[in-house]
Amino acid sequence: MLFPKGFLWGAASASYQVEGGIENNDWAQAAREGKVPVCGKATDHYNRYEADFDIAKSLGHNAHRLSIEWSRIEPEESRFNEDEIEHYRKVLRSLRSRGLEPFVTLWHFTLPLWFSNKGGFQNPNAPEIFARYCEYVISKLGNEANFWMTINEPLVWASIGYVAGKWPPFKKNIFSFHFVTNKLINAHKLAYHKIKKINPNLSVGIAKHNIFFDSDYWPWNIVISKTVCWYWNHRFLSAIDNHQDFIGFNFYNHRRFGNGPDYPKTEMGWDILPEGIFYVLQELQRYNKPIYITENGIADSTDTKRADFISNYLKNVHRAINDGVDVRGYFYWSFMDNYEWAYGFEKRFGLVEVNYETLERKIRPSAFVYKKIIETGKI
Repeated sequence: MLFPKGFLWGAASASYQVEGGIENNDWAQAAREGKVPVCGKATDHYNRYEADFDIAKSLGHNAHRLSIEWSRIEPEESRFNEDEIEHYRKVLRSLRSRGLEPFVTLWHFTLPLWFSNKGGFQNPNAPEIFARYCEYVISKLGNEANFWMTINEPLVWASIGYVAGKWPPFKKNIFSFHFVTNKLINAHKLAYHKIKKINPNLSVGIAKHNIFFDSDYWPWNIVISKTVCWYWNHRFLSAIDNHQDFIGFNFYNHRRFGNGPDYPKTEMGWDILPEGIFYVLQELQRYNKPIYITENGIADSTDTKRADFISNYLKNVHRAINDGVDVRGYFYWSFMDNYEWAYGFEKRFGLVEVNYETLERKIRPSAFVYKKIIETGKI
């Protein structure tokens, strides 16, 4: 199974989950209030990024996904921190000097406190506020990367924060969820226009978490499965179809309506179902856009399932490519162990193990299996 020449291989991370030292966003405030675990120093990637990128390079990666922390860049409304811009400039140049193509997410779940206190994406002016931030970052850093994603997993963020009530702002209101997702659609569109006005050559998209939905043969379950699939997987992507140059695709989950087999589980309790990624990639063909798998990974603290997980999911990615799906890259989640949101540091997704007491990095055996796939271009 040979992958196309020029295929991008890497791993992903997000600012709040790895950088450490971020205290002026809604997640840090929620931690101070005892609603979520404290992130604190996390993995101290903010100070250790050079050494971390050396590890990524040693593992054969030629690309890396990361995010910029909004609360660092705009700590107060309309006041931008040039020192933090310079920090991220160094980060992006550090990647490129090692031959790693940066994939940059402008917003990965955490909101600056000032924006959160104004209602976040429930604020009537939220799209303009968000687009202003994106415009500023691109005006300063747009030349440092070719690929930019405005938003990470909009429906995941909105559903857990506004329906399940487990993430900031801890609400349980389906109407708020729908209102916020519409605001996010408008925010992306406006940000897209502003980014393209600065540099029309940049590739701009989002990172969209899609689920493999299926059902048994009961007609009602088939109808439910197709309806939920449209709402979760396609409503947002269809709404921004003319405002994305590629699709960033995050894949973790399977949801079956009705009876069905039991599948092996990750430590998150999610089904391990490699063929699911094939079927969802097929669904994405309708948009006629290049696809980059921007997240796919497993919580596996013992590293006993990760190597097979990567190999089996990539077999199905290759199957999709052979079927005509324009997949151009794969980013394993995550590069190293990190703060897994409401789970704190309990779940271990990393190719690289982190000792949270000493912050020592240790490459897991599965990372070398992934390295072999990258270096040979085949499974």
